This record gives sequence, C-alpha cells and structure tokens, in this order.
Amino acid sequence: MSAATILIADDDQSIRTVLSHALGRLGHEVRTTGTAANLWRWISNGEGDLVITDVVMPDENGLDMIPRIRKLRPELRIIVMSAQNTLITAVRATERGAFEYLPKPFDLKELVEVVQRALTEPNDIKQSPAEEIQLDNEEEKLPLIGRSPAMQGIYRVLARLMGTDLSVLITGESGTGKELVAKALHDYGKRSYGKFVAINMAAIPKELIESELFGHEKGAFTGAINRYAGRFEQADGGTLFLDEIGDMPLDAQTRLLRVLQEGEYTSVGGRSPITANARIIAATHRDLRNAVRQGLFREDLYYRLNVVPLRIPPLRERTEDIPELVSHFLRGMQSDKLLTKTIEPQAIERLKNYRWPGNVRELENLIQRLDVLYTQPNIDLMTVETELSDPSIINESIDEKNNYSLEEAFDIYLRKYFSDSNGVLPESGLYGEMLRKFEKPLLKFTLETTNGNQIKAAELLGVNRNTLRKKLRELDIEVVRNVT
Repeated sequence: MSAATILIADDDQSIRTVLSHALGRLGHEVRTTGTAANLWRWISNGEGDLVITDVVMPDENGLDMIPRIRKLRPELRIIVMSAQNTLITAVRATERGAFEYLPKPFDLKELVEVVQRALTEPNDIKQSPAEEIQLDNEEEKLPLIGRSPAMQGIYRVLARLMGTDLSVLITGESGTGKELVAKALHDYGKRSYGKFVAINMAAIPKELIESELFGHEKGAFTGAINRYAGRFEQADGGTLFLDEIGDMPLDAQTRLLRVLQEGEYTSVGGRSPITANARIIAATHRDLRNAVRQGLFREDLYYRLNVVPLRIPPLRERTEDIPELVSHFLRGMQSDKLLTKTIEPQAIERLKNYRWPGNVRELENLIQRLDVLYTQPNIDLMTVETELSDPSIINESIDEKNNYSLEEAFDIYLRKYFSDSNGVLPESGLYGEMLRKFEKPLLKFTLETTNGNQIKAAELLGVNRNTLRKKLRELDIEVVRNVT
C-alpha cells in the first residue's frame, strides 16, 4: 500500500493526535482539523486521498457533509466516527455513502485496518448512496437500545444490509429481541414501502403451516370456504419474517426451499404459480447446525437462509446497556403520568449483576411490575431485590430455559438463599454448607445411575470407595438397589 494523504476532522485534540501518530507511522501524510469548514476547504481544493470525520463538530454535522463530498469527489472514501452510538447513526452514515462507520471509543487496530481497506479496495464510483428514509424524532423512535460494543457490532452489520435483499438468519436466546432486529432491517431497508409480515413457526399447527405460508384456494380442503392469501402473498414487496424457523416441519421445509430456489410457489389447491417477491429474514433460538446433524433441519435450506448470520447477544453479555434499557422502559410506562419513576444507582448495579435468563423481555417485564405495583417515585435496591428473589420468577426462568447451565442455576440459588436469609450470611462455614447441599443430590443421582453399586459409583465420581461410604454416612443417604 503506497503512502496517502489522510484528512482527519474531529473536535477532540486527543483523538486527532492519536490518529495522526498511528497513521503517520505507516508512512501516510496526515492533516488534522477541528472544524468541518477546514475539512471542506481541503476537499474543495482537491486535496486528500481519504477522509476520517467525526459526526458532531462545532460548525457542522459530519453526516451532512457526506452528500456534498460525494457529489464533488465521488471517488473519495469517507470513514465516519461517532460517539452517538445508535443504529440510526450507523444507518445514516451508510446510506449517505460513507465507506465505514466506527463507534467511539474505537479500537485503534480496527481503525487502521479499515483505513488500509479504504485505500486498497477497488473503488466503484458509480455506486450511489442508498435512498434516505425520513423519520421524525429519530432519537425517540430508536428501534434498538444499547451502546455496548456487542450492539455496535450489530448496528454496523445492519447498516451494511439495509440496501440489500440478502437473506438473514438471526440467532439468539429467547427474549433477546430478534423480531425487533428483523423489523429494523425492514423499516430502514429498501423494502420499507412494503409490509413487514411475521409468522411464528412454533405457534402454527403442523397441518396448517403450508396454508399459512402459501395460502389456499376456496374448497382446497374442508373448511376452506374462501380463498386465503398466505404470508408470502401478504408480504409481497416487503419482508417476510420467519420466526422460530427451527420448529418448522421437514415437509414444510422442503416446500420453502423450493420457493427460495425457484422464486415462485403455488397455493394449497392452486394450479398457477405465484411469484415470490419478499425479502426473507428467519430467526431461531435453536442451534440449527446441530439440528442439521440430527436430521431435523435441511442442510440446503439452512445455507439458503444463512446467507448473512446475525447473532443477538444475551443481556448478560451487554450489561452496560441495562441503565439505558431501564430508562427506555420507564419512559414507555409514563403514558398519562405527570412524573416518570427513577431507579437508584444501587438498584441498577443489582440489575447488572443478575443473570437475566429471560433477557431483555424479562427486564422489560420486571420494570413494568416495578412501575405498576410500587407507589414510591424512586425504585430502591430492596424493591428490586424483592422482585428478583421471587421464587416463582426463578422457577419459571429455569423451566423455560432447557439449556440452563449448572453455574447459572447455582447462581440463582445463591441469590435466593441470600434473599431468604434477609441478606445476612453466616459468619463462617458458607463453603461447607453449600458443598453439602451440592454433594447430596450428586451422590444420590450417581447411586441411582449405578443401581446402588458403590464400587461403580466411586469410580464414576473419581473418589475412593471408603471416602464414598464416609460421605453416605455423613449425609444420611440410604443406598437402595433395585433387583429385577
């Protein structure tokens, strides 16, 4: 890569210094400024091979400059940096023609890699920016909440996908917001003029899935008294969101694959093919690769859907977003109230330390309960602790998540133990007490597995037989051996 002249505009002197040193060491000539006016003067004079610009500057918004730069010098690539780390910022940067968007604080190594790509990748100057979608009160209508690194990665991928029709497979645990992501792809994409149609495969009886997807003709089967336009037809020109695609029966998978391959389908009882004109976004909380290995999901359909994989992180991987999510949910509960409730910093910290097996959906439900059931204007730590320690909530969380890890389950048990003891732990002996609670069910289970054979149980546990006998006496475990 040959040396280039890089123009940097940012009102933060420290950022200008860091970038100037990092890019200068690579042999580039770096010119920096704190104003948009200076940047525009350099560009107007034909200077620079690459632009790196902040969004918020004292004299102009960096995003507003991009169309003018693209019109004057369409070959000049622009990298946008911003501390306004929202999906809208990423989308606006992309649709106005930026080469790349990087949230602040950025990783210097990643920025250098982006600069190298911008200077070396072939430049198609005929490519025009995507048509911009007009929204009022953008910040109040953010489809996705969070500024964590995990969410920034999602925003950048979504921004790149907005101008395409590529199929997307969204994966993530229940409650992470997969449908919100799909809806954002539609609302900010090239098919926003069409409908967003969603269907949950897990909620449709097996015998009705084909009719729901492809529609049926009058008289096609008993009860079909009228023609029904299926979800593909309803989503014509828009987006079809196939939620919980992992629960789709194999025979329906075969027909869906044919639609994706041929671009057309036939309604149940119909004879004339219908052209499919909908972007497909699928989502699942299941491991589809494993389902393919087990023969429960077609491999060819998996690759058709998984053109662009997008994993939504669980809330426990983005706990820094919890304060913003809480504020968002509290504002949403305001309605006709004159005052929005607040939540104490200690209570926020408690929420950040919770495991959230139900993810963002569980957090939203909790905030709604706190807002409705408690009259005080300020939600404190004790109130939050009371709700999080509700045994019914804990049991429900464990039951709903079949892949709940032992570590997570024990963490919930410890927090319930802490709550049941009114927050007072024993002065000593906690390790021994917890170990006994864990040992007893483990030993009982092992003996049941070996049908009471203590020699086999000791081998399975990896302990001495005499040690096992001693533990059985201490824990008062009766050895039962079934004779068949």
